[in-house]
Amino acid sequence: MNSLKKLRATSPNPARQERNHNGKKSHILVVDDEDRNLRLMEAVLLPLGYAVSFAHNGEEALAKVREAPVDVILLDIMMPGLDGFEVARLLKKDERTRIIPIVMVTALQEVEDRIRALEAGADDFLTKPVDKTEIRARVASLVKVKAYNDYMRNYSQELETEVARRTKELRKAFENIKAMSLEALYRLTRAAEYKDEDTGAHIQRMSHYSAAIASTMGLNDQTVEFILYAAPMHDIGKIGIPDRILLKPGKLTEEEWVIMKQHTTIGGGILEESKAGYIRLGEIVALTHHEKWDGSGYPLGLKGNKIPLVGRIVAIADVFDALMSKRPYKEPFPLEKSYGIIRESRGSHFDPAVVDAFFASEKELERIREEFQDKQESRFLKMNRLGL
Repeated sequence: MNSLKKLRATSPNPARQERNHNGKKSHILVVDDEDRNLRLMEAVLLPLGYAVSFAHNGEEALAKVREAPVDVILLDIMMPGLDGFEVARLLKKDERTRIIPIVMVTALQEVEDRIRALEAGADDFLTKPVDKTEIRARVASLVKVKAYNDYMRNYSQELETEVARRTKELRKAFENIKAMSLEALYRLTRAAEYKDEDTGAHIQRMSHYSAAIASTMGLNDQTVEFILYAAPMHDIGKIGIPDRILLKPGKLTEEEWVIMKQHTTIGGGILEESKAGYIRLGEIVALTHHEKWDGSGYPLGLKGNKIPLVGRIVAIADVFDALMSKRPYKEPFPLEKSYGIIRESRGSHFDPAVVDAFFASEKELERIREEFQDKQESRFLKMNRLGL
């Protein structure tokens, strides 16, 4: 051992190429059950600037690898307990250690033994008795391989992290765009009802009611979202109805009612031939939200399942909110009375399955009603205070 200490003291400075990807000394783990073989490897590797550690058996080798990062493993095959073949298999099976190069150091000469070692995951071979020059060359080459693999793994992880971050940012931006689009849609569709000061948050409520009912009925998320965007367009055709009819406080005459019903076809005409999916759905909503399950609705007199499902859903959401809201021709109805009218209209005005989904969504509908309360009154009070 005195000669080994002298060798360590007089060894040259570590070469820069003997550093791993972290800039530290490359770590070589030597696994052998014979001390003289370990000392031989240490004598060869330390002067080259490597950090060297030892294991006397397979179990100790596995523990050492888990304790600290290793760049190359020089692994004896014939050892008590776990032999080199099994150690190599376990290391290559573990995602954390599979990229560590393994050099099998063996006195075995048979081709079958080398094939078995390759099958176990060995990257290279050294034949005992080992040649010092060959050790230096093999280890130096594999250290570079390990450094490259580490770099690629780290690059891949960094790339995945960056992609995840950018994806999150894009998803957030997309959600913001959707939220702004929905707000713009609400504001534009309110133009059709703006002359009616009592409509308030009707559009927001009934569109969210529609989405909630659709979700309860098991429609997929994209369809539910499309309904959320399409429902606000249900009465867009009212923009073409004269004020004397739209704002009439009393009952409409037969002639006036004929004109009033035209808001469905006017709305369909406004929205037709769009390339946007939710606007095409809005066209269907505008045309069919006044159709009735028993066929007595308008404008087409459709009956039962011939009425598109989205029209059947929006119909009940629209009527429920109208019942609960003040209109030029009525005061708001109490909640229980409104529920009663919905129940009584099951199978006549409304699709029974949609009515069932409506009442199954009762808690969510209540939450929506509380979230989107009418704000018209406070808005007009504020305008009055400002003298507008």
